[in-house]
Amino acid sequence: MGISKRIALAATAALALTIGMAQAQEKTIKIATEGAYPPYNSLTSDGKLVGFDVDIANALCEEMKAKCEIVAQEWDGMIPALQAGKFDAIIAQMSITPERKEKIDFSKKYINTPAVIAAAKDSDIKGVTKEDLAGKKIGVQGSTIHYNYAEKVFTDSEIKSYPTAEEYKLDMANGRLDAVGDDAVTMGAWLETPDGACCKIVGTIPNMPEIHGDGAGVGVRKGDALADQFSAAIEAIRANGKYKEINDKYFKFDAYGS
Repeated sequence: MGISKRIALAATAALALTIGMAQAQEKTIKIATEGAYPPYNSLTSDGKLVGFDVDIANALCEEMKAKCEIVAQEWDGMIPALQAGKFDAIIAQMSITPERKEKIDFSKKYINTPAVIAAAKDSDIKGVTKEDLAGKKIGVQGSTIHYNYAEKVFTDSEIKSYPTAEEYKLDMANGRLDAVGDDAVTMGAWLETPDGACCKIVGTIPNMPEIHGDGAGVGVRKGDALADQFSAAIEAIRANGKYKEINDKYFKFDAYGS
């Protein structure tokens, strides 16, 4: 092949790459979050999505120089809707578990917090073992690691599944449950509200990697290069201080975890 032809081919390839990058930047990445899991994600009275996940999503998009749109999606249909192309990514405290990795891909983690059990302040529940909760009615949000753990471990208890965390909190506050299980941060935030004044945390759930996974990551469709792009952006905002700025807005500890 002549030199001139090789130069022409190289120029054509470079032009195609430039056009491809420009098109990628012009594409709007649609990101789903639940909108019912404060302080991570919730809807204001005027329908605006707010919370840690929303701020992290915006920071990652800014780092990637990408146009993004954040939308609300019910938790139960989150993965099927992603697979169907309703949106491009999930940033909604979705833990990176072996079961979910069979269906979708993930970025590296962007947060990792423990699970806890809460009960009424005057409850006789003293801990979080199977024996501590035997015969008790436990509320958890369905299709979560907390539900999976409760079903596997608390086999002598009645496990009640709820579509959202807000619904189990309502039943707990009204005395229809003996205990509830969830992430330590969302549980702690609830206990600081008037509705959560009923209850206290009775213990931290021991980590079970096959259920709890490796922290929460950004979920994308299988084979989507966005997973690597989000991973690089997570590393970048951890390094440049943006992650700490968002973290400190919501938490008094490093939510990234060990």
